[in-house]
Amino acid sequence: MTDDMKKIKGKAWKYGDNINTDEIIPARYLNTTDPQELARHCMEDLDREFVSRAKPGDILVGGTNFGCGSSREHAPLCIKAAGLSCVIAASFARIFFRNAINIGLPIIESEQASIRIRSGDEIEVLVGAGKVLNLTRNEEYEIVPYPPFMKELIASGGLMNYIKGVIS
Repeated sequence: MTDDMKKIKGKAWKYGDNINTDEIIPARYLNTTDPQELARHCMEDLDREFVSRAKPGDILVGGTNFGCGSSREHAPLCIKAAGLSCVIAASFARIFFRNAINIGLPIIESEQASIRIRSGDEIEVLVGAGKVLNLTRNEEYEIVPYPPFMKELIASGGLMNYIKGVIS
């Protein structure tokens, strides 16, 4: 991912407002930091079928305040480990947003996309172009652009990889 960043394409899984970190990864699984173990329980209390139905590259879509609740890094980690390519929402809890960027999980803010996208829609995110395409509905939505530094963090796969690249 460079200035244009890669194209992200997948099926949408839509949830509502105020999806909290306990719904993303229930607290009873926080005794591990193994990403694959966490991935097996992604969205479990909200949608028991989610992990068995979602495919690698699919896209999570939420409403306002996605990722609210505790500051646990497990939440974006389990989403990424489950193979989801990004999360689109009208807004994000700031700590969730930063934790996601720190692990290289693209977080896309777009109120319009959050409202219009439905579960099952085929979505294409063009981060560099600043838009989300809903291929199912033949619609286009603007996104809040990343500052250049955030693009570099995501392109590097997260904060630690970015730092390794800077110091090597």
